[in-house]
Amino acid sequence: MTDTLRPVETALPQAPDSPQKLKRSIGVVGGTLLTLSCVTPASTLFVVVPDLFGSLGTATALTIAIGSLLCIAVAFCYSELGTLIPSAGGEYAMVSTMAGRLAGWLVFVLSLLVVMIVPPVIAMGTADYLAPVVHLDPSLAGAGVMLLATLAGLLDLRANAWITGVFLVLEVIAAAVVAVLGFAHGHRGPGSLVSMRVAGADGGTDTVTALLVVSGLAIALFVTQGFSTAVYLSEELEHPRRNVARTVLATLAISSVIILVPVVAITFGASDLAELTGGDISAMVTAWSNSAVGTFVSLCVALAIINAGIVMVIQNSRVLFASARDKAWPEPVNKVFSKLGRFGSPWVATLAVGVPGAALCFVNLDTLYGVTGVSVTGMYLLVAVAALLSRRGHHKDTPAWRMPLWPVVPALLIAVLGYILTQQETSYLLWTGGITAAATVYWALYLRPRPDSRWLVTLPEDARA
Repeated sequence: MTDTLRPVETALPQAPDSPQKLKRSIGVVGGTLLTLSCVTPASTLFVVVPDLFGSLGTATALTIAIGSLLCIAVAFCYSELGTLIPSAGGEYAMVSTMAGRLAGWLVFVLSLLVVMIVPPVIAMGTADYLAPVVHLDPSLAGAGVMLLATLAGLLDLRANAWITGVFLVLEVIAAAVVAVLGFAHGHRGPGSLVSMRVAGADGGTDTVTALLVVSGLAIALFVTQGFSTAVYLSEELEHPRRNVARTVLATLAISSVIILVPVVAITFGASDLAELTGGDISAMVTAWSNSAVGTFVSLCVALAIINAGIVMVIQNSRVLFASARDKAWPEPVNKVFSKLGRFGSPWVATLAVGVPGAALCFVNLDTLYGVTGVSVTGMYLLVAVAALLSRRGHHKDTPAWRMPLWPVVPALLIAVLGYILTQQETSYLLWTGGITAAATVYWALYLRPRPDSRWLVTLPEDARA
């Protein structure tokens, strides 16, 4: 962690043949639409939350609420670091600058795991919500969504902001319909939110323990994880010193409400504990209304999933583009991944994240969930470490958005996230740890011996705009 980067102000100038810069073309509204679409509240609600209902029952809303509170502290860290280090590299640029090149490389690997796994996880939910119209294999439907999202990701970012904005309106409508119907058909009151009950396998009722809630926090953090997209888009946001923090915090607040309110309504409206634990939200909506409303909601969710795929591919391609620009790979690979197309998008990097994402739709879903939860938690922990170091040296006086209650917020966040990691399943920890170990070997054998030509994390020249 002592192998820190050179100060941003003294970063080496770009060579004449260096990759083109991403262009600043979106403001707070466009950035918020893209970022909210990456959180994809409705598809998260309909795809990820049902699994939480299955393990946490009536404690699901409480777990998501705790996760959202933790995400406020995470958002503070992202906002401060994102305005200090406005780079398309996101977490790895921030952590590399503050905590050292090795720490930045490890957070890059974790972020790459997240950005490669999350889109297919969401995309595989498409088949369930197209069922009222057509029956599809979940893996094939997910792969199709990933390929469609990849094609859309090749377009201009401003055009995608409007496309995803329209889809976002539809998914918010779907979430609102669920909330209204759930509250209107309430079978239990506010006390159920802390009753900590889940249907047992034998038809009885089990108690949700505090340890189960802590274990579920890894997935709860994943539920609103997309707010970090604002940092990935910081090279394309106008006035990043001001707009990154606004976009991060606004997105977290809006997405938390869009997700949490329907979860509470579903908890109240489920006819019994078995139905709630089953987590079939479409069936609940149909029971509360009629098949036409259920079909409308399902189709809105299917569109939301496609929307999420588009935005996630956009985000992920920027991460790969930035890593190539910062010389993370052998030179032939760097040249290919840093190419920009006619619409200004990194087209090779877009294909490189979209096509493997389609392939991941054929991997076991539980494994993808588990590795994602561990990776998100570990990534947030390293970002918190970087935030703890953000006010030393010349960064202390750099103009930036500054979080309240520093250094208490990042210090507490580090302790809480570390504890959450200890409560995850061993197999998921081993999968993530093994990938991280392999990445460390790559660092030791290839990147570290070449400090002047590889892994050169710098900012674009107009980063202070």
